Order: sequence, then structure tokens, then C-alpha cells
Amino acid sequence: MQSTAPTPELYLAELPEARQQIMQDLRNVILQNIPTGFEEMMGYGMLGYAVPHTLYPAGYHCDPKQPLPFMGIASQKNHIAVYHMGMYADESLLNWFQEEFPKHSDRKLDMGKSCIRFKKPEHVPLALIGELASKMTPLEWIELYTRTFRR
Repeated sequence: MQSTAPTPELYLAELPEARQQIMQDLRNVILQNIPTGFEEMMGYGMLGYAVPHTLYPAGYHCDPKQPLPFMGIASQKNHIAVYHMGMYADESLLNWFQEEFPKHSDRKLDMGKSCIRFKKPEHVPLALIGELASKMTPLEWIELYTRTFRR
């Protein structure tokens, strides 16, 4: 379910009541932990965190008018999604997350290339998501991104 909300606040307000608290909690834990330089924004119909054009003027290679995406959170029809492009590009970060997840959850990890899916709000390991958000600075993400995707 892609949102057309222009701001994070309006995005959260339009969510079903059963999802509003966990999405607000996810937003808060990311904002408390994500390194300085990333900007919160709406992108691709979800709440996102990106490297602004002021730090990386080239923007996202798929659409240079967009800032360079890094993380996103979304309330989908059947799950809550946390997207983290750094894990897609950095195998050591992915391995760290996969090793840490069982320490924070008794659920099986449901994950795609950059998407972590949680069926129920109470299954979201907020502390782990906060730690994940803290693992890469904007400059580290730019370097990894240009090395991995902009050859």
C-alpha cells in the first residue's frame, strides 16, 4: 500500500489504528539512532531516511531527482516492513543482523534483499532496528553505494 501522504506525520495519521503506535515507535527509534546527515522524508510511498542532495548531489541512480535512499519503514497490507539498503550492499552488515536477530526475537527472520517483514507489531525488535539504523553514516553509505551500484 503506497501512500501519497506528503509528510511523515500525515503518513502516520492515515494508518489503521492498530499500526499507528508501532510505526511511531519505529520512527522514533530510527530518529534516535540514525547518524546525523540522513534526512527523514516521504519516498516511494513510505517513510524514508535518505542522503540529501546537499551531501550527494548525484541522487539515486534509478531516479537522480530523488535523494539517495538508505532506510524506509512501511505499513503494508499483511506486514510491517523495514527496508535497509546498507544490508543489501554490505554482506558483513547483513551477517551481523542475521546473527543478532535471534537474540531479539523468537520468530523466524522473514527477509528479502533489503526488506525485513514483521507480521505483527509486537514482533518488531525495536532495539535491534535502532542499532541497525546506527551502523552506517551517510558518508559510509555514499562510499559503499558508489562502489557497489555506480560502477
